[in-house]
Amino acid sequence: VILPIINMQRLADYFLVVGYDHDEERGGRSCGKIIQRFPDKDWPDCPFNPRIIHFCQPQGWVLTPKHELPTFFISILTDLDGLRHYCACLTFHQTLLPTTPTTTINTLLNKNNICSDEADDTAFLLPKTQMYAPKCLLLTSKLDCFEAFRNCLGIIYTAYVEPSSDIRIETLVGNILGSVNVPPPGGHALRFSIGADDRQVIQPPASPTVPCTGLSVYNLFKELGQFRT
Repeated sequence: VILPIINMQRLADYFLVVGYDHDEERGGRSCGKIIQRFPDKDWPDCPFNPRIIHFCQPQGWVLTPKHELPTFFISILTDLDGLRHYCACLTFHQTLLPTTPTTTINTLLNKNNICSDEADDTAFLLPKTQMYAPKCLLLTSKLDCFEAFRNCLGIIYTAYVEPSSDIRIETLVGNILGSVNVPPPGGHALRFSIGADDRQVIQPPASPTVPCTGLSVYNLFKELGQFRT
């Protein structure tokens, strides 16, 4: 008996941590830079695209005085072959030390025609402001398993902000990239865990050609009489 070959696909191809580039900061604005990348070598069937970091912070890399809640979104990129690549992003903000560059204050004061001695004295009297810098956790994939991406990034974020000796981020990322293989369309539901005592399920679409809308259209087609007997 010859069993059919089932082509399984990795749940995700790459995991990235992208942070605020302080070396390129100009007036509270900067660009993103890759802090960590897993795996560090390209997959033969899916080369890494370094331009992915340009799509993980649509609002720009800006410092903010307000602590904002984490946000999750999906960016969709299309390569030269017309294949879609999904970039799942979880963005949060990290607290920076309350600092105010003296040179920046002096520049502002000198624009108001204040002598340099007064500028130096005033710089130390101005209140320091606590700022927050954006940081992104990214998963890239050829699959549109959005709910699984949200769950996985949420677990990694929780492990990051609430460190535990029982759950290592390296283990979570390794399981996502190397241990979770999704069946093709028409396959059985995949039940898996990434190592955080979680229980997740991915149901592959029933057909490789019919788009999966996430909505039930059975009753619509039934009312339209599109079912043959």
